[in-house]
Amino acid sequence: MRGGEGFSAASAIGYNARLPGIFMTPNMQSQPLSRITKPAAATTISGAAPKVGFVSLGCPKALVDSEQILTQLRAEGYETAKSYDGADLVIVNTCGFIDAAVQESLDAIGEALAENGKVIVTGCLGAKKDAAGDDIIMKVHPKVLAVTGPHALAEVMDSVHFHLPKPHEPFIDLLPPQGIKLTPKHYAYLKISEGCNHRCSFCIIPSMRGDLVSRPIGELLLEAENLFKSGVKELLVISQDTSAYGVDVKFRTGFWNGRPIKTHMTQLMEALGELAKSHGAWVRMHYVYPYPHVDQVIPMMGEHVLPYLDIPMQHAHPDVLKRMKRPASGEKNLDRILAWRKMNPDLTIRSTFIAGFPGETEEEFQYLLDFLKEAQIDRLGCFAYSPVEGATANELANPVPEEVREERRGRVMLLQEEISKNRLKAKVGKTVRVLIDEVNRTGGVGRSAADAPEIDGVVYVKPPYEPHKKLVVGQFVDVRITTSDAHDLWGEAQ
Repeated sequence: MRGGEGFSAASAIGYNARLPGIFMTPNMQSQPLSRITKPAAATTISGAAPKVGFVSLGCPKALVDSEQILTQLRAEGYETAKSYDGADLVIVNTCGFIDAAVQESLDAIGEALAENGKVIVTGCLGAKKDAAGDDIIMKVHPKVLAVTGPHALAEVMDSVHFHLPKPHEPFIDLLPPQGIKLTPKHYAYLKISEGCNHRCSFCIIPSMRGDLVSRPIGELLLEAENLFKSGVKELLVISQDTSAYGVDVKFRTGFWNGRPIKTHMTQLMEALGELAKSHGAWVRMHYVYPYPHVDQVIPMMGEHVLPYLDIPMQHAHPDVLKRMKRPASGEKNLDRILAWRKMNPDLTIRSTFIAGFPGETEEEFQYLLDFLKEAQIDRLGCFAYSPVEGATANELANPVPEEVREERRGRVMLLQEEISKNRLKAKVGKTVRVLIDEVNRTGGVGRSAADAPEIDGVVYVKPPYEPHKKLVVGQFVDVRITTSDAHDLWGEAQ
């Protein structure tokens, strides 16, 4: 099964950038900038403006950080380089959650140093220290020009200005209102907050990204409106904890189009739904914790606020969840899921789980399997527990042997394959709305309301019989489903 939690290297979401010199790496596999071809639609600034190469690793939250940096670079007149050779310096945005992500980030930095020599590093790994309290990046790569942590636009730009002074030509470029985006034109991420107030024992994200900081709701809605106006047809709402939006500011009242609106998840989703409806678009929610107020969002879900919830549950047994220091109980999660499904039978739920967490007994693991059988999660990713340097889970007693962890992960995925296969089979014969992501000789590839980009399944679409009707990237089409497997659907455009 495809899947994984947003802050895990195993689920890193990557995209070939639509600007030269920018590369988003799928599954943390970095590639040289020189291998990137310049898209035909890309525009560059005329003249001999300084050029910056960009390598971006990690989850959608890191992707948004990259977009913000690139937007500011473009606003100040910098060009983006299409190769290491053509860059005056290179920025590497890193991931630092698990060991594999750390190594991939260090390798990407080393490659940029070898190919270019002038490298600025930002992102989660920049905030991470080793056991001795030393900066990991500077210890391995002392020749980098500067290191910052995540969500550090001002610090990154200060470093760029120091090592590569900005152009002195005013008004060198007219920046689009939506800024620079690394995703395809028809979908984009909206990061509603930074940081997290939870202290899950397996996670070190708060130590790198800090506590929850919610963005002003008026600012978010303006950004969403600009994205929809630019042609975005799917807006993916992300954060570390979407349900907690506004907690840090005590849900204070903001303003949008002259009317008061609270900094709260429910009012944000209601307003985003209205915007999406006016532009014929979708809104999809990620990283939603099953707090009671999420119940209020379920009735909003339908054609525009998609009936889709990405809930990082991690486990089901109450004792394991306590050792994980998760903010929810397994029993309540199941009750809530079943209640949501009664409220909205079309609801798709995706989640991630960890097998072999320290102290997990066979009985506790079987409890998880029983939970999955009853909950019938539509989309699921499971990871064998992997120690993360700096995580308090490392101090827990009775670690599970690696071979047992992997065996349990395999059992989860075997069960999930059967669940997913049956749930997708039930869609055969139905007609579903599909957003086209790709067009090829045989037809197109798209996603339904049940499918988030890169992490869920896809719908393979046979084009309409009428010669004058064509599949177009970024457009919606009704598809009659004819075939399914455990991951994907096949159908005919209507």
